[in-house]
This record gives sequence, C-alpha cells and structure tokens, in this order.
Amino acid sequence: MPLDWGAAMLSWQADSIKGFLLHLVLLSTAWETGSGQLQYSISEESQHGTFVGRIAQDLGLEVSELVPRMFRLVSKDRKDYLEVNVQNGILFVNSRIDREELCAASVVCMIHLEALVDKPLRVFHVEVEILDINDNAPVFPLIEKHFAIAESSIRDAQFPLEGASDADTNANSLLTYKLSPNAHFTLAVTENYEHSASLFLVLKKPLDREESTVHHLLLTATDGGQPQLTGTVQLVIKVLDANDNPPAFNQSIYKVQLFENSDSGLLAISLNVTDLDEGANKEVSYISSSFSPPNGKEKFVLDQETGEIHVKGSIDFEDRNFYEIQVEAKDKGNPPLSGHCKVLIEVLDVNDNAPEVTVSSLSVPVPENSSPGTVVALISISDRDSGANGQVTCSLWPPGLPFKLTSTFKNYYSLVLAEPLDREQVAEYSLVLIAQDQGDPPLTASSSVVVPISDMNDNAPTFAQPSYTVFVRENNPPGAHIFTVSASDPDVAENALVSYWLDEKLWPLSSYISVHSESGKLYALQPLDYEELKLLEFQVRAKDAGLPSLCGNVTVQVFVLDENDNAPAVSGLAEDTPIQVKVPVAAGHLVGKIHALDGDSGYNAWLRYELYDASSGPWRVGLYSGEISTTRALDESEGSNIQSLLVLVKDHGKPVLSTTATFSVSLVASAQAVQSDAHLSRMGGSRKPLADTANLYLIIAICSVSSLFLLVILVYVALRCQSEEKEAMMYGPGTATLVCASEVGSWSYSNRHSHILAGVSGEAGAKSDLMVFSPNIPVLAENGKELVPNAVGQVSCSNSF
Repeated sequence: MPLDWGAAMLSWQADSIKGFLLHLVLLSTAWETGSGQLQYSISEESQHGTFVGRIAQDLGLEVSELVPRMFRLVSKDRKDYLEVNVQNGILFVNSRIDREELCAASVVCMIHLEALVDKPLRVFHVEVEILDINDNAPVFPLIEKHFAIAESSIRDAQFPLEGASDADTNANSLLTYKLSPNAHFTLAVTENYEHSASLFLVLKKPLDREESTVHHLLLTATDGGQPQLTGTVQLVIKVLDANDNPPAFNQSIYKVQLFENSDSGLLAISLNVTDLDEGANKEVSYISSSFSPPNGKEKFVLDQETGEIHVKGSIDFEDRNFYEIQVEAKDKGNPPLSGHCKVLIEVLDVNDNAPEVTVSSLSVPVPENSSPGTVVALISISDRDSGANGQVTCSLWPPGLPFKLTSTFKNYYSLVLAEPLDREQVAEYSLVLIAQDQGDPPLTASSSVVVPISDMNDNAPTFAQPSYTVFVRENNPPGAHIFTVSASDPDVAENALVSYWLDEKLWPLSSYISVHSESGKLYALQPLDYEELKLLEFQVRAKDAGLPSLCGNVTVQVFVLDENDNAPAVSGLAEDTPIQVKVPVAAGHLVGKIHALDGDSGYNAWLRYELYDASSGPWRVGLYSGEISTTRALDESEGSNIQSLLVLVKDHGKPVLSTTATFSVSLVASAQAVQSDAHLSRMGGSRKPLADTANLYLIIAICSVSSLFLLVILVYVALRCQSEEKEAMMYGPGTATLVCASEVGSWSYSNRHSHILAGVSGEAGAKSDLMVFSPNIPVLAENGKELVPNAVGQVSCSNSF
C-alpha cells in the first residue's frame, strides 16, 4: 500500500511539472506574438543591485540619450522594487521582493512597469516575472492534533487529517506526506479537488484499549523545492470504548457558489448527517473545526444544532474568491463519535467596481502649429472586476474635437492631435475621458482634461479698410495731427503688439509726414502749400512683434485743401503810358481791359473788378471781365484831358484779398486816332468800331450766362444737393465723394483725382461750383455727420449767390 501511494505521488508530480513547463512555453509564445514589449524574470529575495536586464539596449535606446530624454520607470503599484541605472541602461533590483507578499498564491507573479522617455514622448511596457524560490516550509494548522478513536473501530476506518499549507507556488508547493512507522495506522492521500488534497489516517489493525490507550504519531509534510523543506504535526490518538457508529455525512466534500456582496444571513448550505446509534449516541452537534483562509470565520457562521452555514460578513470577490471550511459532526455518545466533511465555497464576481481612469504625462499647452499625431497625454484604465466585468473601453467626449484616442497597449491609450489647431478660433479645449466596462449593467468612470492652446504668430496685422482719404487745409501748423490709422491682430501678447511706419519706397516722405510707431497717429511735419502740392499718396505698414514678424499695409491719400492766401496780381499794365481815346465817342465804348491773376484756386481765385471811386468820371469796369468802358458819350470839348482810374481787384476768398491797379486814359482829338487805335490794340483793345465790339461782348456774355445757368440747373436736378459746407476740413472713410468748396470758386486738383462739373459763369453774378472725388472712403463734415450718397453713389452739393 505505501509503495503504490508513493509511485502515484511521483507520477502526479511529474505530470504537474510537465503541465507547468507547457504553461510557461505557451505563455512565452503568447507574449512574443501579442505584446511586442519587454519581459524579464528575476528570482524573489534577490539582493539589491542584482542584474535584471539591459533595458536600454532591448528598447533600442542609446545609453547616452537616457538622461537628456528623461528616461524614467513608473510602477503600477508605485513601489520601487526595480530601478534603472541611467549611466549604463541596466535594470537592477532596488529593494527586497517577497513573491508571497506581492502576489499571494498566484501562479504567475508579474511587476508591470512603464518606461517613459520625452522628446518625443514614448512609452514602453515592461513586465518582470518574479520567480518563486523555496523559501517557505510547509505549515500545519496545529502543532499537535488530538484524536479519540473507539476501540471498536473497524479495519480500514478513515479519520480525516488537516493537510499542511505552503506559501510557495508550483513545484515548491507540491507536498508529499509521510507518517512515522507504527503498527496500527497508515496514511492515505486523495486528490479530490484542485485546491487541496484530503488526508486520512487509516486504521489497518484494530485497536485494543487494554493494550494501549494512547498512540503518538508524527506526520511530516515535504515540499518539492530544492532544497526540500518540511513541516510536522504531532498526532495524539486516544483509544475509546463503546459508541460504535460515528455520524456520517452524505458527502465528504460540498461545493457552494455565492455571488459577492450577498446579504448577511443568507443560507449558503445546510449539512445533514446520519448516525445508526440510538439515544444520546445519535444526537449530533456541528463544529467548524477550521477555516481557510482564517478570516473565513468572519464571513460565515455554522449553526451547531442544524448544520446550516450562513453568510455573516461582507463577501468581496476582489478580496478573496474561495473559502474552505472543515466541519465536524459529533454525537453525544460516551465516548462521542464524529464524522467530517469539507465545504468549498466559491465566490462569483458581480460588476460592483467602476473603471478607473488615470491621466499621466499631460503635455500642455499645445502649440497651435502642432502637427496631427502629436501626443498630448498618456491614459491608463483599470477595473478590479474580472471577466466581462473587467473589460473596459475608453472613449472621448464631446465628439467633433480635434483629438482622438489611440490604443497603445491593453488598457493603455494615447491622446493625440487629430486635426490642425487654430487658437484664434478656440483657445482651450475641455475633454472628458469616459471608461465603460462590459458588465451588466455597465459601469462608467470619467476624467476631465483641459488642453489650452498656445499662440503662434500666424496672423498679420490688418486694417479695417484697404485705403483712407484725408483732407487737410494748407498752411497747417507744423506737427499737426491729421489722421490716425489702426490695425488689429487676433494673436496675443507680443504676437499682437503692432508698430507702424511709412513705406518710402516710391518717394521720400520724411519731410512731409510722420507716423507714431505705437499709436498710428499721422502728423504733418511742415505746413502744406496747395499751390505746390495737392496730393500725398503713401502706404503705412503695420508690423507685429512676433518671431518671425508679419506685416500689413494700408494706402493713405492726403488731399491738400486751398486757403485764400494769395492776393490777385495785375499783369500787362504800363502805368506810365496812358490810353489815348479819340473823342467824340459814344456811351459803352471799350477803352481797355485789366488782366489779373490769383495763385489760389476755385473761389479763392475768382476775381472781380471795381472802380475805387465809381462816382468820378464817365467810366465803368466790368465786374468779372475787367473791361473798362464809357458810361456816357464824350465830345471834343473834353479832349486833352488825362484821367487816372484806380481799379480795385478782389477775389472771392474769405477773408477777401485784393490789389489795386491804376489805369490812365488820355482823351485826344480825332487827328490822334491812329495813335489811339495802335495803343488800344497793344493794351487789349480792338480796331473794330466801338458799337460792334460792345455788341459782340454782350452776345458772348448772354450766351455764356444762359449756357451756364442751364448747366447748373441740370446738375442741380441730377445730384440733388442737400447741404452746403463752408470752409470744411473733411477726412474719413467712404466711397465716391462729392465735395462743395465754398460760396464762390471751386477747388481744382490734378485730373487723376478730381473732375470739375461746373465752372465760373460770366458777369451773370450766379455760380454753382461742383467737384467730385473718387477715394475709397466716405467724407465727414466738420460736425461729424456723414454725407449720404445718392442713387448713383455720389454726394452732391451746390452754392449760389
């Protein structure tokens, strides 16, 4: 019998070792084909500094780049069992590792590490398997076990024994048992469940209490490690008389399944025994002799009278998923007999743990010029449940954001940029990472991540419109502020700090115009003279302070407005030589003509002529023509008379500027006609008869006045002038602009920038002066109101007097 049992044990150990090696081969193959990461192995209890592996070489990293790229190890359980020497790239043991403390009774014990490097950010997953060594000897629950066996016990009667436990795994925990030599008992071992073996003390020879009342045996347990370790228990057997039939369970092993979180007081199982005796020998009480693990007595309670096992405390699958209870049923005979059974309780998982989301290595803020695929953060998820309850998927909310999740390893994700960014549209993103398991019902967890976007100088300064038109009166004071340009930049900080300067590529402007580099204010550096310069056209450029800087530009047109700063000047008149007029002459005879010029423009240059003393003499002067003629007939009695006429020449400006001219007339007799006609021709007179000349001027004047009046009426009806602006200085934005100058006269500019619609009439005394400009911005009057365009996109105004 012992030889057969020993052979069976050796065969069982060999099969177990083969299965374990096969399991390791399959696990290694699955790792190599599935994970693509690193795996090392190290024995537990290794000394500090023990070599584990050349991790830098295995990860394809140069040792010289470990420090610059901030190589570091992150352990999932946050313990520093292992460390890397960044000087040589070797992974070594940093602190004592106790496999039993770390992984309890798990077959495979792994330490999960994450190796992180920056620039660029990468993560490598490293697993280090902790190999078991035979550092734990088998341990029995008791040092000494007492039995009471009736002498009437039959041959081959079996008495259950509690086996030893070994905290090691695999071959180191494979136990063999040996009973000290004796004449009455032998040991039987039955592998009846995957968690433990059942030991029985078998009676091979009937007991004789009169021969011996107590038997002392030694039970030894030996593990399969190298070297082998042993544990012992002392068996003390007391031989009893009388009660021949012990209680008997209908099963030696009971298996029960319970869901975790079962309510306290729930019935797990009801045990039942039979006893063929009668009376007190048949009355049975139940005793829970042992619990495995020991805290099982806090989870379950056995009713000694009924044999029912109830849930007592909280059952958590994640804490412990298996319990074993040894139950003894003892009758009340004298001596009492007992029966034994084992209750195995398996705890089933329910989905009671929500996933956990952990965000690490968050690289913010993200530059707006980052390319798609840039890693923003590393995310890991976990769930303490098992099976489908522990399978977790991760998603990103809200949808439509320029980010996506990329799976890098089981339960590890990278938050990467999916689309280009624009900080001017969105400066910050709020993301929610949602993890959901596959349980029923599913549980979820979330983690919020804020991703700010940093600015890049990708926007040039821009002006509100492509060009500005500015009107400035001449003779302005030096340094006068004439306009302000302003550019905007949607960037921030120095990327939006704008400075201004003039573009002098076309022609130099430094002597005329300057711009304040910060405010954009335009200044006229010297007085402007309309007679010399009518239009300044230049570009103002705006540049931000980004690196590299970006520029924008705007065209500015400065029109110089005329002031009445030039008095009329008379030309072609010789005062020392009088005009000779032969007498007699009729009334209205043209004697001569005064011609004057004015350096101004428009009304400021429109001249009119008056006699300084209109009451003296038979003379008159044309109001606008400057022609001097007689007011009455002259006869020969007035001959040999020299008269001086003082003619006053005025313009229509405000204030009015004037000058005087002296005109001398000498009245001669008819014999001097030839000299008078010749001199009159030299001064602008005519050889024709006076009546014909006067008629000709009258016809021309009447036709001019009629034509001009008709033209003014047509222009007035077409343009519908609404207001008159006197001495207005106008500048501002707009489209096609019509400007009235003043009561008389008109502004005149180059043909490129202005069109004169109506001119000065003759002596009719009425005038309507219009000028149209075509800048890009509307004109503002002095009161700040905008002149409203008419149906054809122009603004009209007129003056008459």
